[in-house]
Amino acid sequence: MNDTVLATRSGHVATWTLNLPEQRNPISDQPVVERIEELVAEANDDIDIRVVIITGAGKGFSSGGNVKHMVDSTGLFGGAPHVQRNGYRKGIQRIPRALYHLEVPLIAAVNGAAIGAGCDLALMADMRIASEKAIFAESFVKLGIIPGDGGAWLLPRAVGNARAAEMAFTGDTIDAKTALDWGLVSRVVAPEALLDEAMKLAERVASNPPNAVRMTKKLLREGQHMTLESLLELSAAMQPLAHHTRDHREALEGFVEKRPTNYTGE
Repeated sequence: MNDTVLATRSGHVATWTLNLPEQRNPISDQPVVERIEELVAEANDDIDIRVVIITGAGKGFSSGGNVKHMVDSTGLFGGAPHVQRNGYRKGIQRIPRALYHLEVPLIAAVNGAAIGAGCDLALMADMRIASEKAIFAESFVKLGIIPGDGGAWLLPRAVGNARAAEMAFTGDTIDAKTALDWGLVSRVVAPEALLDEAMKLAERVASNPPNAVRMTKKLLREGQHMTLESLLELSAAMQPLAHHTRDHREALEGFVEKRPTNYTGE
């Protein structure tokens, strides 16, 4: 059984917990990559999963790449240059591809250190909440390497070009307060309140019609590289799909009748 990432459910919210705490939850090894892909496929296929929270077991969120394997030149980090290239493409780069195509909103509950690819993993989420003990570092240059998992694309979109350059060129660590000030996270909470706050946010999202939320996420994704005209055309094509759901009718009736709504994903 692949238990490198644990999956639990509470109502319509799934929680994925990186489960290699003794190693500070690295994500570069193949079992972690495969497990995340598996969980994404399950969430995309299950309309009852409406939001996902990702967090880390133990004190750290994720240490990113497995530094021991780097030192030993094994696994992803072994072989000739062309072998390593394919190692990245067929290994850790499968994580940003999978999470980019996760159809439901993803919340990163950053409980501790998010370093290198671990920082980038947090950036792959749609929303980020940090513990007061969380720290972040785009620290690849400290090891003489580059962001190999999409960080150069993700980080500027979160904090802007200048701050992304500062983080990537220095490799310096920033604390949770700075991450909040820079827009890397949307809120900082006490460590003991982190998962509760993440769950409250998840439940607010999950209370909405799931197909509408999934399509809204798709539009936000596509809007990152589309022209306005193209996005308007896609919106016009997708909106009738929302209008013809039972959940849309339930939302209208609940609004008119001033009553709580119950959405089924139909």
